[in-house]
Amino acid sequence: METFGHLLDQLKLSTLRYHWQVVLTSTVMFAIVYEMSRLFSPLLFPKTFQFFKGYNGPNWHVHVVSTVHCIIVVIGSFFILNDNTLNEDRVFGYVRWAADIYSISCGYFLWDTIIAIYFYQHQGISMVCHGLVSFSVFILSFRPFINYYGAIFLMYELSTIFLNFHWFMDKLGWTGSKIQLINGIILLATFFGARIVFGFVMSYKLWNDIHLVREHVPWLYYIVYGGGNFITSCLNVWWFSQMIAMLRKRFPVKEVTKHK
Repeated sequence: METFGHLLDQLKLSTLRYHWQVVLTSTVMFAIVYEMSRLFSPLLFPKTFQFFKGYNGPNWHVHVVSTVHCIIVVIGSFFILNDNTLNEDRVFGYVRWAADIYSISCGYFLWDTIIAIYFYQHQGISMVCHGLVSFSVFILSFRPFINYYGAIFLMYELSTIFLNFHWFMDKLGWTGSKIQLINGIILLATFFGARIVFGFVMSYKLWNDIHLVREHVPWLYYIVYGGGNFITSCLNVWWFSQMIAMLRKRFPVKEVTKHK
């Protein structure tokens, strides 16, 4: 273990020595959730699964795992943002329990990358890259680095919960229903609030704080976090516009009036 710890020190991932067990345990846990969905989802939704072919079933299970991960880390992010220790040193601060939350996300994105590779023909290279980049962002936090602001990226997943619900409703035959309309409105509100408003404000504060200690931040971190933050922010604006267009198409003005 001393050799392993020394290796982590060399890689500038010192605090990972206290969390690699959580990373691996989380990877296994999400694999178990996937298998549980394979077992129970067809029993709970037989009318839906009888029409599933090819990748439809695995895609359902992937969405189940995604939803479980989102709920866990979103709850954790609220506590991280209210931690006084991390708030006092928002760039290099470290709290063990908060790093465990990031370890869970590391485990999830490790599992997600494996699944993306396994279902490469269906998910494509973009999802493999998404898993690898996301894993890299969270694994580098074990320097430690931005353990406070990492909650921004966790908070993004608040909207993913309702995006997954929207997807499930389509598969359950609830497309265009009142409950999907309500979920769509919540989806837009959480996406705009968490990813656009909160995301942009906190990103500004993040880079302002990093600028104050810039001489202690390696260039690799500027590339990984700066590039990731910029690309994600641009994609969030694009995705939000696409969501509005999708909901307008699915729920025309007359249809919304009818629901009211």
